[in-house]
Amino acid sequence: MSYLYENKNGIVLDVYVQPKALKSRIVSIYDGALKVAITAPPVDGKANAAIITFIAKVLGIPKSAITISSGKQSRRKKLSIEKISRQEATVIIEKHLS
Repeated sequence: MSYLYENKNGIVLDVYVQPKALKSRIVSIYDGALKVAITAPPVDGKANAAIITFIAKVLGIPKSAITISSGKQSRRKKLSIEKISRQEATVIIEKHLS
């Protein structure tokens, strides 16, 4: 999984965000990143907050375990995630991709 890897603090998830979607969902793998559609617009940090909330819900972890380590002003983001292993996250994400 090129979009998901471990680091010293947990895992890093590369995401490509599609804002203003009709429904928040994991769409596919796109250009080496996990493409995630969210309903929030990319205004005043709403999309950033929405992506954290959505990924936390999908993975079953608290929002406080996720931070945007790069890409706050971009569709491409790196999310640093604690409280879950790479193996657990991979299983959950693959279920959403099927």
